[in-house]
Amino acid sequence: MPLPITLSEIAPRISAGAFILNSGLGKRGADEQAAAGLHGFAAGTYPFLKNLQPRQFASLLSTSEIVIGAALLTPVVPTAVAGLALTVFSGGLLGLYLRTPGMHKPGSLAPTEQGLAIAKDIWLLGIGIGLLTRGTIDRQPRVTVKKAQKQAKKAAREARRTVR
Repeated sequence: MPLPITLSEIAPRISAGAFILNSGLGKRGADEQAAAGLHGFAAGTYPFLKNLQPRQFASLLSTSEIVIGAALLTPVVPTAVAGLALTVFSGGLLGLYLRTPGMHKPGSLAPTEQGLAIAKDIWLLGIGIGLLTRGTIDRQPRVTVKKAQKQAKKAAREARRTVR
């Protein structure tokens, strides 16, 4: 049974998956102060998160990152599924960047010193969109020139046999 990924998808999946998995593992068991910082930052941009307790939010964020990172690193997870998860997650990160005052220069998308750590996550969005696109397009196997010539010779032989 072939894997649902192609060779060209391995590098972006590994780079994004390892990065996000490491981030999630680093947040696991966050202390009260770290959890409060993460929660405060996110809840300032996404008000619906205010309903969560800081530790609950940190745990949810950690688990989400671990699941997304593991999905990207697991070759049996279809590329479209992994790409969708990464696109949604990185879109949320970029929402923080765009909606949080002081993250980018006024009238510009260029990051400030404070926004640089989140602005760099644009690469995750790019990988997510690329994987999502790659996973949803019709994948026709590529035929090499040599293989095409071999198939043409075989078809010609069979055509000569049927004519006789």
